[in-house]
Amino acid sequence: MNEWEELSRKVTRRTFLGRTAAGMGSLALASFLDPRVLTAASAAPAGHWSGVVHPLDYAPKAKRIIYLYMAGGPSHLETFDNKPKLAELNGQPMPASLTKGQQVAQLQGVKLNCFGPQQPFQKFGKSQQEISTIFPHLGGIADDICIVRSMHTDAINHDPAHTFMNTGTTISGRPAFGSWLWYGIGNISDNLPGFVVLTSLGKFGQAQPIASRQWSSGFIPSKFQGIEFHAQGDPVLYVTRPAGVTSGCQHDIVDAVNSLNELHDDVVDDPEISARISQYELAFRMQTSIPELTDLSKESPKTLAAYGATPGDGSFASNCLLARRLAERGVRFVQLYHRGWDHHGGIKANIKGAAGEVDQACAALVSDLKQRGMLEDTLVVWGGEFGRTPMAQGDGRDHHIKGFSIWMAGGGIKPGITYGATDDFGYNAEVNPVHVHDLHATILRLFGIEHTKLTYRFEGRDFRLTDVAGNAVTDIIV
Repeated sequence: MNEWEELSRKVTRRTFLGRTAAGMGSLALASFLDPRVLTAASAAPAGHWSGVVHPLDYAPKAKRIIYLYMAGGPSHLETFDNKPKLAELNGQPMPASLTKGQQVAQLQGVKLNCFGPQQPFQKFGKSQQEISTIFPHLGGIADDICIVRSMHTDAINHDPAHTFMNTGTTISGRPAFGSWLWYGIGNISDNLPGFVVLTSLGKFGQAQPIASRQWSSGFIPSKFQGIEFHAQGDPVLYVTRPAGVTSGCQHDIVDAVNSLNELHDDVVDDPEISARISQYELAFRMQTSIPELTDLSKESPKTLAAYGATPGDGSFASNCLLARRLAERGVRFVQLYHRGWDHHGGIKANIKGAAGEVDQACAALVSDLKQRGMLEDTLVVWGGEFGRTPMAQGDGRDHHIKGFSIWMAGGGIKPGITYGATDDFGYNAEVNPVHVHDLHATILRLFGIEHTKLTYRFEGRDFRLTDVAGNAVTDIIV
């Protein structure tokens, strides 16, 4: 059978003409609405996704991001936002002008009293940034970080707040930030995913669950979904070949499966089949790249000691070191979840313990990236889904969305500055407030993307990470 006969057997004339007309019409319309569509298609070599944002809207300052996600809601009042006035009024009623009619999570109908900071603060570095003494190592890199004290968000309970911070909406099923970035500008590595997630479990707070949909690609093709690396056993499920199966044999299997998928795609024209083919190929390449990546024994004793990492223990420290190795190898978005920052009670001791689990490794990561010449184009972000109330909940704090703190370093962020402020009680973001949409817009700007232009059409609407809001905070960009 010649090539024409084979093609005729697979595709009827009516199907061919229908698909050609629809395909050319759709492509023409898409390129008219956004010229980057044709550019992206022509710029991407076979098997490598280079993203849809061509050319970039701005000169990029960051190439990759490591997001240190403190799940549970770290209290800004014991970490990065000292409030002497709140300490002065400890035990006294909170001003009704602040709290009346305001949304709280678990303090409804309860007398609201001021609860002063439970840990002392100190000024660090030449920048004299004020940081809690529970972070002595972070204090040592105060001149490298930008503290944002005026964050605010929309969702007051953990799961929707995680969803909002990760996807820009409280509605489940939307693409995660890492998926948007991978889709927008592609991946640097051909042998690793563009979006990798690592998790660790703390011992000093309630460990709220983290659902895998927090790194879902939503309605964007599934090839852009985040991949969770596991702390124990195979980092990725089934990455190890079965006994007796050689690389060549497995490659033959992958080729055969992909050929069958291509035949099926010729008939049904389903984009998810193409995603499945590319994922099979990536999975095959990962069988070689992942064992070398996760072998932390190749790191020097000095480096392991700097992070406080023990290979194979699944700790936050080991994950930070692995994050640096992932960034070195071209992974675009690495997200580390550390669960254990939910302190409704016993906050004085528990937040000190939680800080002790992450302080050394966070500082070591920034310092390590800096000495390797990677910090200037690697963005590091530290923060949770919301803050904690300045009102007491026994000897702890409730959820709070009106004001909280994060810090950022590298990747085009101005070092050694504090941006924004809450009021004297740490209740409202009062000076230069930064919404979650603003944070997302700022990060995309650092990667050269105008956030209003990175869209994906789904069910008749153009969606974007920042929904219909957001402004890049250019004051904190170099």
